[in-house]
Amino acid sequence: MREMEMSPGATYLGQGKTRFLVWAPFCETIDVHFLAPQDRFVSLKKINRGYFHAEIDDAGPGALYFYRLDGLNEYPDPASRYQPEDVHGPSQVLDPSFTWEDRCWSGHLLEDYVIYELHVGTFTPEGTFEAIIPCLDELKELGITAIELMPVAQFPGSRNWGYDGVFPFAVQKSYGGPGALKKLVNACHLKGLSFILDVVYNHPGPEGNYLSMYGPYFTDRYKTPWGMALNFDAPYCDEVRHFFVENALYWITDFHVDALRLDAVHAIMDNSPVPFLQELGSTVHERSARLNRRVYVIPESAANDSRLIRSIELGGYGLDAQWNDDFHHAAHALLTGERTGYYEDYGEIRHLAKAYRDAYVYTGEYSPYRKCRHGSPARDIPASRFVVFAQNHDQVGNRMLGERLSGMVSFEALKLAAGLVILSPYIPLLFMGEEYGETAPFQYFISHLDPELVQAVRDGRREEFAAFKWETEPPDPQSESTFSAAKLNRALARDGRNKRLRELYRELLALRKAVPSLAILSKDFLDVMAFEKAGLVYLRRWSIDDQSITLFHFGKEPVELSLPFPSGNWRKRIDSSDGTWLGPGSAIPEKLTSDGGSTVQLRPQSFMLFLQGKGAVSW
Repeated sequence: MREMEMSPGATYLGQGKTRFLVWAPFCETIDVHFLAPQDRFVSLKKINRGYFHAEIDDAGPGALYFYRLDGLNEYPDPASRYQPEDVHGPSQVLDPSFTWEDRCWSGHLLEDYVIYELHVGTFTPEGTFEAIIPCLDELKELGITAIELMPVAQFPGSRNWGYDGVFPFAVQKSYGGPGALKKLVNACHLKGLSFILDVVYNHPGPEGNYLSMYGPYFTDRYKTPWGMALNFDAPYCDEVRHFFVENALYWITDFHVDALRLDAVHAIMDNSPVPFLQELGSTVHERSARLNRRVYVIPESAANDSRLIRSIELGGYGLDAQWNDDFHHAAHALLTGERTGYYEDYGEIRHLAKAYRDAYVYTGEYSPYRKCRHGSPARDIPASRFVVFAQNHDQVGNRMLGERLSGMVSFEALKLAAGLVILSPYIPLLFMGEEYGETAPFQYFISHLDPELVQAVRDGRREEFAAFKWETEPPDPQSESTFSAAKLNRALARDGRNKRLRELYRELLALRKAVPSLAILSKDFLDVMAFEKAGLVYLRRWSIDDQSITLFHFGKEPVELSLPFPSGNWRKRIDSSDGTWLGPGSAIPEKLTSDGGSTVQLRPQSFMLFLQGKGAVSW
């Protein structure tokens, strides 16, 4: 038996037999203590490299068990597939069988992704996987092609963002468990939607984390914001890496997940010659080829480290795409005027222009906020490898009051934000409710069981907000009311401005798909100019068949400018200030004829899209 090719945990083999594999290199004995269907102990055999193993009869689905280490303490399985009695209770053997109906599904091309990020517990009143399924048609009609779930690994209690998960293989019970998650993925594929899962490989949560009881999963070489770092490059790291790589393969293989979003990889400390992230990406891509399905690995990083998405041949890690915080920060600072915290580094038109041109704003320049140079060049990396957004769970939820843009800026600015993201040459991501201007705050919430830990979280939140100079008291993350307040009111999308905003998002997403110059995600077929004094970003994109010009105006007053428009006839396709979109009224005619330049009048906080060629309808 080659233990490093096997998945850790309890794997049901059929006919009542289950294989148990656990890594505990410093233990001499490990027994499986079955609590149900009958109370008994079965010893595991110690094999190579600190693994313990056995194939046990009469241990089928439903069996509850702990591991007893060296005849003393008992703990849940670190690779538990289900925790029916929360994080401190016994693990349960599961039957992984499921009737999949997606045999013809191969997944979207990455450049066709339009991502919708949601939190299971607050997206619907029920807060479950199955409650999302009736909403899929509505999201597809909007123009979404990929659903992204915030983490679903078992966490303490029933309320959490998911980043406090402590059993990476166990699906959260309060969301419906593993069978319900498979139903959701299956439903997505039947409707032509890709499925992305957010996973956390930089730290486990603080409560119910029993990894260190089993072995050196952590190293004291480094510190992270959450304590000791996971051991990806010190002695015994091979087995730790195997644990998390197998977790990624579990989601892809057993749950048919199409992409993994890796949380905050800048907090993964690893100086090994072949970094964990490179190994993870390569293994996932190998499995993808075997499954004949497109599968992607999309890290989040605040480091502007282009190595993440450079090819291995060019010294990179070979991952597929990356969340781009710089684009968000540049847009947010211009939309809101905020300059505290990390927004200190942004706020000029040239910053957003550079984000359109290069993806990163900081590519080695000095960062006043960080007090050092920041980032690396990314101009040569294809646009289809960056995910951009005006809002996401972090940028909303890590505000003290969890305000969305709808509570911070004008309706005109909300429409401008939609244009900034959807008409970019990058992969767009929407945060749940953004498309209709949801007003429910999305604050940080937990349901920890340890009172001391709850107080520590409260104190930590206060310290986090110090850099932003927010003087009010943060909401109590442990309070159920903080969680309840975050529930979406999706009925808002049916009337008034909210309905019209959603219609604008739908129109923009349809144009992005239909117009060749907007559909091609490329930095090569793009020209961008910054008009700092006027508060304007000029973005021209083209294809063989057409070209488009988008003007983004952030100024609070009207402006008239003479701008370069290649010669010929141009059609104004979208003007966010038009009455159609409940704006103050457009000052631009429907058609422009240019001999190389045109004078345009722009309303405050507005955007316009002009088309020429096949992208424009006939005159």
